[in-house]
Amino acid sequence: MLIWQRGKRERKTVVRSLRPKKVPRPRTKAPCSEADLRRLYLMEGLSMKDIAVRLKCSLHKVSYWMEYYTIPKRSISEAIYVRSNPGGDPFVFHSPKTIDEAKLFGLGLGLYWGEGTKADKNTVRLGNTDPKLILKFIEFLERIFGVRRADMRFGLQVFSDMSPATALDFWCKNLTITRRQFYKVTVTRSGSIGTYRKKSRYGVLTVYYHNKKLRDRLIGEVPM
Repeated sequence: MLIWQRGKRERKTVVRSLRPKKVPRPRTKAPCSEADLRRLYLMEGLSMKDIAVRLKCSLHKVSYWMEYYTIPKRSISEAIYVRSNPGGDPFVFHSPKTIDEAKLFGLGLGLYWGEGTKADKNTVRLGNTDPKLILKFIEFLERIFGVRRADMRFGLQVFSDMSPATALDFWCKNLTITRRQFYKVTVTRSGSIGTYRKKSRYGVLTVYYHNKKLRDRLIGEVPM
């Protein structure tokens, strides 16, 4: 009997410890209503520091009322994303409405699955030597997700017996982009990657679009 009672008490203690801790009842007046605080933080994307400045109160006070109203706080990576994109996501998904758009959607996902760098957690990244393949992936980003070509960045790897300037001109002309969109060209010693260098006279072109949400969206669409 005593063992059963002790076990019952222990179970109650475990259940009690699993319950969420209650925030102490407030002793001061809230700087704004719960609805306004949710709007500022969740809808307008302001940081707690920005909210404190707008409401002319302390950061501690904003943090307390966020917790009191059980408003979920952003992680560090989410906070960085919101600050980097104050106007909201720089892309918009356009659901395919025609057969051609459906084919483009499927082709774009296939290209990312086969040629994309999924290990990069923050960037949509794909590299290849074929300008037609690269162009099709760019078209996929533009038409399906509304990404602006001007917001894309590009990397170029050439071999030491190639002219970086000639390779840059080739890719700029074929992709309708500018040199300002390129990172510094990487030059690799000829022959150091076997016969791969023979596949292209103009090096390996990599498309970069730095957006974690879009990268995660594509990963979610790709069968892993």
